[in-house]
Amino acid sequence: MNALDGTTVVVIGGTAGIGLATARQAHAAGARLIVTGRDEARLTRVRDELGATTVVLDLFDTAALTTFFAGLPEPVDHVLLSGPGPAYGPIREIDFEDARRELDAHLLTPLRVARECADRVRPGGSLTLISGTGARRPGHGMALIAIGTAGLSSITANAALELAPLRVNTVAAGFVDTALSARLLGDQLDQRRDELRRTLPTGRVVGPDDVAALILHLMGNPALTGGVHDVDGGQKLVR
Repeated sequence: MNALDGTTVVVIGGTAGIGLATARQAHAAGARLIVTGRDEARLTRVRDELGATTVVLDLFDTAALTTFFAGLPEPVDHVLLSGPGPAYGPIREIDFEDARRELDAHLLTPLRVARECADRVRPGGSLTLISGTGARRPGHGMALIAIGTAGLSSITANAALELAPLRVNTVAAGFVDTALSARLLGDQLDQRRDELRRTLPTGRVVGPDDVAALILHLMGNPALTGGVHDVDGGQKLVR
């Protein structure tokens, strides 16, 4: 049976990339959708395509986040927090005001969302967070994103214990072929795709639908909580 049929799924950041792919797959699985984003035009397209309830939400506005969760139909079944993009930069060039904002986005925002979910997601429902695999190895310009990667793993484990029976999991993606990746890589995008096709054990580039499929599995599998689940085509195995 389809575990998501008739459930309510909240996608925070669901107008592009992994968030949008997850919203589409949840809709196809029979879920009712509540989707947030900052761009009203994109939200309108999601509403028209998926019949979703849409809400403009800035995650850095703590009061607005609390108001959003307070207004949810209770209880909802599953929440996805689609993470912000990576923040690269060498230590010598760090702007610490920007760094505080990045760490807030990667660490404090998931904590805020987890706290709100504690009382507004049904018992046995789920919160899924998004992380990455690339910063697990030290590298130039990786310090900030490495902090977020390590910290989110700890948040996941602790929240799964503290907030049970709410289930909390994190999906850690490698390179995903999205518009964000295109913006980050620019004219190097095709070269990166070709490299991954040659070197990944799967022989193919991971797309947002691949990540979304794992997210839906985590939502629907009642035995999974407290874990970080990789979806990278085997990228971590290749040096």
